[in-house]
Parts: sequence; structure tokens; C-alpha cells
Amino acid sequence: MKSLYVKFVVVTIGIMFLSGILAFFISNTYYQQKLKPFNDQKNTKIALDIAVFVENHPDVNLNEYLENISAIGYQIYLVDPLGKESYFGAPFRDNSLPSSTKQYVLNGDIYHGILHFPEHTFVTGFFANELKNSIGIPLTHNGKDFALFLRPDIKLLFNEMHLLFGWLLTLAITLSIVMVVFSTKYLVKPISRLTNATKSLANGNFNVVLDINRRDELGELSHSFLQMAKKLEQMDEMRKEFISNISHDIQSPLSNIKGYTNLLDNESMSLEERSQYVSIINGEIKRLSTLTKQLLLLASLDRNNELMVKKRFNVDQQIKELIRNYQWLISEKEIMISYTLPETSILGDPSLLNTIWDNLLSNAIKYNKPQGNIDISIVESKESIKVTFKDTGIGLDKTELGRIFERFYRADRARTRTIEGTGLGLSIVDTIVKLHDGNIIVHSKAEEGTTFVVELPVR
Repeated sequence: MKSLYVKFVVVTIGIMFLSGILAFFISNTYYQQKLKPFNDQKNTKIALDIAVFVENHPDVNLNEYLENISAIGYQIYLVDPLGKESYFGAPFRDNSLPSSTKQYVLNGDIYHGILHFPEHTFVTGFFANELKNSIGIPLTHNGKDFALFLRPDIKLLFNEMHLLFGWLLTLAITLSIVMVVFSTKYLVKPISRLTNATKSLANGNFNVVLDINRRDELGELSHSFLQMAKKLEQMDEMRKEFISNISHDIQSPLSNIKGYTNLLDNESMSLEERSQYVSIINGEIKRLSTLTKQLLLLASLDRNNELMVKKRFNVDQQIKELIRNYQWLISEKEIMISYTLPETSILGDPSLLNTIWDNLLSNAIKYNKPQGNIDISIVESKESIKVTFKDTGIGLDKTELGRIFERFYRADRARTRTIEGTGLGLSIVDTIVKLHDGNIIVHSKAEEGTTFVVELPVR
């Protein structure tokens, strides 16, 4: 398989040659349509001027005069009615000329050989050194008729210039190829580095170095690649942290269950202690069950959004029902709850949205202070609704506030060590909100409380 470098060089050189061929075709067409008639007229005028001069100066030596004319860049053929021929200047490559043509000019007509020279695709008539490719005019000198055929001596006119143009063309092609080779290397080198960086990423090495100072598409691509590498590194760290957290959260209750199960084997244990240990085991089992359910839900949400079944329902009724279900826990913690829930219809998945309200309300209860307050409200606009959960709980500092939607992240354990949780609830909330094309905003201050505002589109 050819490298990009070789392909680029070959394609560029191919374009150069193809452009040259197309340019030749276009130039040749332009010559046939425009330049050839112009050259015919120009050389016809020169030939006629020569004939006029000779006729007006009968004392001039015709041969010497024509020799002088040929010396300044013309090929001349002179023939009389008896067939006597004379050539002046450089020889013609092809001297053949029909007798009818000679007689045609001797009869007083003008022969336009340049104009009517056969049109060949690859050989323009201007450079064809043939007697047929000339201008023929009648000429009279000292009462004697002649037929004069004339054409420019291209070799003489371009004797030095054609070498110069030849060298220029050769140097231009050679330098173009050399420049293409080196410039291609400059263009392809960053791509090669990107390829190596991709292989490095595939091997788990995220510390790649690329040139992002270029002000072109490759520089932009390198910058985007480094951003991708950084995000992949963050995702890898999150994956490792995720595995560490889930291992700890599963291992901890299993260890507790095993320990308390071993204690239950002690026959001398009192009924009260046995009941206490069974209660702890049931609590750990419930914790494991909650964890696995949340993990399954997250996996389903991450995989696709096809699990959503949207329909129109009253979100206010859903939240009121949820408050009734938590009424015993609210009363137990002596929390004052207030709400403003006007009748509000929304298009969404009732089950998933209920998970949002359940998480936010349970957090507001768990992290609230005794005799604290919870306020829930719905504000509807033309395009969206805002559902607000505000509590007077322990709150969050700035560091915690920036990480609360990370999976398995839990606030300062020193402050919440007595509160159960998996660290997945708010991550699930954030995912469901995004699936509904909404957004969630959090305002919080340590020891003062937290406010969650969920904004969802009505349609």
C-alpha cells in the first residue's frame, strides 16, 4: 500500500502533466482559430510590400534584395513561368508544391498557404517548415513575371530564444517536482505524527505531543486531537475510579453480610442481638439491590434512548403522589414541606421523570437538618417548565458542587458518613434530563442548603 507522501507526489506531478497537455490543446485551438489568420494576414502584407518595392525599383538587383530579406528572418522561394527556381534563406524541410499552385500565383492571384495549411492536433502550422505553408504573391520585375513564396524563418527568429525557453521549461518542471517532493513532506509530516499519536492512544499512552501552532486545517486537527486525547484520559481515569468505587461498594456490604452471618452461628447469642444482626444483613442486601438496579438503569440509559416511552401526563400529580409516599419520613425528621404545583402537562417518559423527582426529594430529606424546610415549585412558560427542589440542608461547597453528577461521587464522607447512598442517583438524574433535551442547574452553599432547578421542554 502506497504511503500518503508517495500518493501526494504522484498525484501532484500527474496534475502538472495533465495541465500541460490540456494547456497544449487549448493553445493549439487558439492558434488555429485566432493566431493563424492573423499570421496569414501579416505575412501577406509583408510579401505584398516586397512586391511593391521591387516593382517600383526596376533597377534593384532582385536576387541581392531577396537575399537581404531572407537574412532578416524569412525563407523565400522564387519561380518564373519557365519553371526556373531560386531559394533564399534557410532551406525548406519539404519543397514540394503543386504546379497548379505556382501557376495560380503566376496568374496574379494570392496563395494563402499559412491560412489553409492542414490543421493537425499536435503540430501547429506556424512551426511547419514546408513550402506549402507559405504566402504566395505575384511579382513583376523589369517586365518579367514571377511567383514569390514567403514564410517566416522560425529557426532564425527563435534561434536563441528557443534555447532560453527550453531551459526555462526544463528548469520549471524540475524545480516544480523538487518543490512538490519537499512541500509534500512538510504537509504529510504532521499527518504521520497524528498517526503515531493515534497508535500511542491505542496503547493507553495519552501524553502525546503535537504541533498546534500551525494556523491551518492540520493545526486545527492537531488541536482537536489533543482535546480528544485529554478527554479520553479523563474518561479512562473515570473508568478506573468507577471500577474502584463499584468494587468497594459491592465488597463492603458483602463483607458485612459475611461477618454478621458468621456471628449468627453463635448459639449463645441472645434473640435481641440475633434480630439486630439480621436487620443489618437485610439492610446490606437492600443496599446491594439498590446499587444493582441503579447500575442497570444507568447502563440502559447510556446504551440508547429507545427505552423511553413518551406520553403526555400531569407532572404536578406525579410529584404530589411522591410527596404522599414520603410523608412518613418527612414527619419522622420533623421537616416542613411546602409546594406550589399548578396543573402542568408535559410530554415525556413518566417512569424516568419520576426517578428524577424521587432522587431529588429523597436527597432533600436525607441531607436536610432536623426541623428543616423543603420547598417544591413548578413554573411553566410557553416552551418549557422549571421544577425546583429547595432545601435547608447541609449544602455543598464549590468543589463538591462541580462533581455531584459524577458517578459514585459522594459529598464529604466526614459530614455524611451516617447517610446511606450509592453515589449514582444524581448521575442518573443528569442522564435522564439530557435524554429529555433539558438541563439541570444547582445552587448550593455549605450549611445553608441546596436548590435543584430542572428545566424540561413542554413539547
